[in-house]
This record gives sequence, C-alpha cells and structure tokens, in this order.
Amino acid sequence: MHVMVLGAGITGVTTAWYLRQAGYDVSIVDRQDAAAQETSFANGGQISVSHPEPWANPATPFLVLRWLGREDSPLRFRPRASIRQWRWAMSFLHECLPWRARRNTAAIAALALHSQRQLQLVRREAGIETQYDARQQGILHLFFSNADFAHAQTRASILNELGVAARTCTREECIAIEPALAARAHHLAGGLYAPNDESGDAMQFTQALAAVLRQKGVTFHLGTTIKRLCSSNGLIEGVEVSDREGRTGTLTANAYVLCLGSYSPLLVRPLGERLPIYPVKGYSITAPVADPTHAPEVSLTDESRRIVCSRLGERLRIAGTAELNGYNPAIDPARGRPLFDWVEQCLPGAIDPGQATLWAGLRPATPSNLPIIGKSRLLNLWYNTGHGTLGWTLACGSAQVLSALMGSHQQPVPAFPVLAPR
Repeated sequence: MHVMVLGAGITGVTTAWYLRQAGYDVSIVDRQDAAAQETSFANGGQISVSHPEPWANPATPFLVLRWLGREDSPLRFRPRASIRQWRWAMSFLHECLPWRARRNTAAIAALALHSQRQLQLVRREAGIETQYDARQQGILHLFFSNADFAHAQTRASILNELGVAARTCTREECIAIEPALAARAHHLAGGLYAPNDESGDAMQFTQALAAVLRQKGVTFHLGTTIKRLCSSNGLIEGVEVSDREGRTGTLTANAYVLCLGSYSPLLVRPLGERLPIYPVKGYSITAPVADPTHAPEVSLTDESRRIVCSRLGERLRIAGTAELNGYNPAIDPARGRPLFDWVEQCLPGAIDPGQATLWAGLRPATPSNLPIIGKSRLLNLWYNTGHGTLGWTLACGSAQVLSALMGSHQQPVPAFPVLAPR
C-alpha cells in the first residue's frame, strides 16, 4: 500500500518514518527544495514536556488586554476582515475556560510524554543521535517576579501528577543548575526545573531522518507545489502539483496524510473539510556563541516574557512571541527586538548581535493547542497537523499515533483525544 505524506516538515518526515517502519510504501511531497524549510526551520529547539499548559488558559484573556497596543508584547493580535480569524479567536476564548484548559493540559502532557519516548526510539533506530545538537539536560523555567514565582509550586505539583518530573528552585539553585545566569541573578525570583526535558535542532533532526528514509526507499518530491486534492465519491484520487518550471501533473497513492501545518485548512476547504487551524507567527534569532562562559548549557524558558533559549552546539537560539496576523510570513524587525534585548539583559556577552540571524515562521495553532490526528470524512485522507508551538515536542508521538490509527483504527494513547473533525 502506497501512502503519500503531504509536507516535509518535522511532522511529515516523522510520519513517513513510522509508516515506512510499518511496511507501507511511502512518498513525501513538499514545495521546498529540502526538508524542514518552513515552520521546522528555526524554532526554539525545546522538547518541552514540562510545558503542556496551552496558550488558551484562564489567565490569557487578561494578559492579552494588558498587552494590547504594545509592539513588544509576547502575544499580538492584529484584527483582520477574516471570518476564519474571528472564528478561531472565539474558539480560543472558549478553550480558556478552566475545565477546558485542565482537559487540554492533561491531553498534551500525555502525548508529550509518549512523544519523548518515541523520539528516543527513533533517534536510536535511525542512528542519528549525534546529528542534531541534542542535549538531555532538562529545561529550567525562570520567573522574574515574585508574583509569577508564587504559582510555581502549584504548577510543579500539577506536572508531577501528570507524570512530568519537575521541582521548584530558589535563585541560588537556578544558578547552580545554570551558572551562566549568575550575571543578572538579582533579577531572578526563582525557577522550576524539569530534568528530563531535552533540546535540539529540529531542522537538523528532520533532515537527518529524511536522509535515512531515502535509504529505506522513501520517495521525495521536493520543489513540488501542491495545487489541489482531486476527489471523487468520497476518495482522494490524486494530488495536482506543479514544479519550479510551472509544469503540472498528478501524483497518486492509495492513501494520503496531510502534514502541511498552517496551510492544511486551505487545501481541504474545497472538499468541505474545516480544520480549526490558524497561523500564529513566531520569531527566533540564532547566533554563534561569543563567550561560552556566558552562554547556557541548559535550555531556558522565561515564563514572564514567554521567551525560550536553547544551546545548539556552538550556537544559541532564542525564540518567542506570538502574532495573529494571517498568512503573513514577513519579518518585522520590531518583533525581533525583544529577543535581542532579552539575551543582552539575561545573558550579556553570550552572543554577538551583529552575527545573529532573525527568522519568523507560521505555527499551525488550534484553539486548544491539541493537534488534529485522525481520519477525515474522505476514506483515504488522514490528518497529522495543527501542533502549534509544540511541533518539535509532539512530532514523534503524533506520528506514531497516526500510524497506529491507520493500521488498526485503535486509540494508541488513551489519555489523548484523537480529533477527527466532522
């Protein structure tokens, strides 16, 4: 049986891995000339099992109101004359209800734990452990106000109940875990340390896995733009594509898996399928380490400003911010400025800002932060998309779940609700 995966980001390539391991003939289609060139290209680098709480939680509406009009706010909403944007925003507010947020947090935690176990299997079986600047030194969540740190113990207790190891840390304990913080320690109220979390370069991981898949016989149609899905009588009959020269054709398979991130809903809307996914733009900067004594070894998360920092070999990746501004991938230097300011304030001397590269990508966010995994109304079309800010964290687990569903139609992770939109 031939399965075609639409999208060569981290979700698409890990999906192809599990399908190939299950014995399917697999091909992958992507408009870019290499794997992981869009949302997976320069994300924050964290496999953050310890951050299952979605953006949609009871505190968020008040934070959004506080941040309105601020160019440097962690979350920026640019209203557009778009029914899709407003429908998504209203659904997001619904997911902020306490009981919805608790349900979504538990579901994300279950999938994240499963995904981390699968990641460890994949990298060992593929032999790519040393190919993506991986670190297994945990994530240290930082709190720069006493008001924020006051909730850390409750959060640690919730994480431990969900099976995620975490403990609160005093300012001194934070510095012992990550000495690079000592330079500006007086601003630090405390921390929460998740020792089992990981970090690494998602793009490098995806490309290394793609290289292994080629050796296993997976066909890659790169530089190939998907124009539309051709359907008849409840079946996808083929994928109409075009190449760089504008030549068109149709690719066919027995089944298809949609892993196109933010662009997933646009492709299936003509088929009558509605996916609750909206692009949320995020920014990152990547720079060579200038002074190793000032650059962290442990991955960091600033909980007050929603900024993350990961050591990727001899580079530092700082990422954050969220912007609802439609399908607009353009880079706004003003949105990148808070990232430069943060690294200068918290890790002075760690990088040379003049050598930093600013990047932006569109995260495929659902209102709940739960990815969409399951079968569409069409008999041979499946979904593995909508991972939002947790694509790297949830990639391997989501791919395994999807492969298991395609093979047995049984729910592989009982605590995670497979979403099959109708």
